[in-house]
Amino acid sequence: MSNESSKARSNVRARFWFQAAFGMIFTALLILTIAVPDWVEEVFRVDPDGGNGALEWFIVAVCGAAAVVSVGLARAEWRRAPRPPSVMATD
Repeated sequence: MSNESSKARSNVRARFWFQAAFGMIFTALLILTIAVPDWVEEVFRVDPDGGNGALEWFIVAVCGAAAVVSVGLARAEWRRAPRPPSVMATD
């Protein structure tokens, strides 16, 4: 990792890290729900949608949208962070 890259990371606000973490959490829930659709029933021992899968698709939609928003906000925060001045080559 270059020194300039590590300086840029230290200049981002805490908001970036929260948004990036939420993006990863929502993405993990999205993948979990697609891979194991019945995890809600298994974890909470309830069947809120009567077995038709509507709740699982709702979770996929909400987590997908939340992941896109969180990652988009984190990206904007990353780009907003002050950058160290670039070193210009001198003759």
